[in-house]
Amino acid sequence: MVGVSERYDGGPVAALRRIAFLLERGREETYKVKAYRNAAAAILPLPADRVAAMVADGTITKVAGVGASTAKVITAAVRGEMPERLAALEKEHGGPLVPNGAGLRARLRGDLHSHSDWSDGGSPIEEMAFTAIELGHDYLVLTDHSPRLTVARGLSPERLARQLGVVEAVNDHLSSLGGDGFTLLKGIEVDILDDGSLDQEDDLLARLDVRVASVHSKLKMDAKDMTKRMIGAIRNPRTNVLGHCTGRLVTGGRGTRPESQFDARAVFEACVEHDVAVEINSRPERRDPPTALLELARDLGCLFSIDSDAHAPGQLDFQVYGCERAEAAGIDPDRIVNTWPEDRLLTWANR
Repeated sequence: MVGVSERYDGGPVAALRRIAFLLERGREETYKVKAYRNAAAAILPLPADRVAAMVADGTITKVAGVGASTAKVITAAVRGEMPERLAALEKEHGGPLVPNGAGLRARLRGDLHSHSDWSDGGSPIEEMAFTAIELGHDYLVLTDHSPRLTVARGLSPERLARQLGVVEAVNDHLSSLGGDGFTLLKGIEVDILDDGSLDQEDDLLARLDVRVASVHSKLKMDAKDMTKRMIGAIRNPRTNVLGHCTGRLVTGGRGTRPESQFDARAVFEACVEHDVAVEINSRPERRDPPTALLELARDLGCLFSIDSDAHAPGQLDFQVYGCERAEAAGIDPDRIVNTWPEDRLLTWANR
């Protein structure tokens, strides 16, 4: 049997959360992940001695949210044994995702593009923050979608305003737990509308720390019109990062999608002129921008942001995919804005 005799001192909640993280990292089915995250949330409020007593008398599955599989994990962890499921997943998904990129990944201070269950992410804001801390981030920008993207439950102005208060509360809670040195930053992935304007009220955009602007609709727009649209957004003083610029999909469950057509030189020159970073989107199904455009942006002098575009905690680890590509392109780490400390990042983003 796999690893049953190995000592494990992390406790049942940590074991369940780690299993969920590894499942997400390996891009396993969402329903599998939720079972372990739900079980972790179910036993988190319970005193450790009560959990141990329920394991001892065989009643742990009476806790709502704990099933047969998660009960096995809890039982092993309570006994100080490595859960079989965790040991197997560490072997399958716990190793390096790619052969290169670790050096640059170690220089990243944070991630400027992530989603929570307030829009189309799968986990609460605090779970995203806790995982970012565990990965060694100094900061994570929460960038849920803007109103137009209804399919992704984009945030209305009212919901975004409420979320800003939640972010402040999460930071207060983390500070009370001794989480000094990490900040959950206020952000948005704001849609670039057809005319190049941004899909959120300007006074709310002004209250944010970082703004990622992305095209999500009419991706087959005529190249001339798409170029005008993108440059319009880049010229907006609120825009900090141009997200997944071609919108392509190269693999994955959603199928493939060709690149949007636009004058890349004109768009990247506008990014240089207006001090907007080009995102290196690290999602394996995106690999955006394509290599030729990445090298063009490099040669034109663009800044970059290597982002996970995580929709679940385990996907925050995807950044290394983008790091491998940036290393291969020979991009100077100081041109990657999320290698910068928080104060430098915020000064640039709110210039």
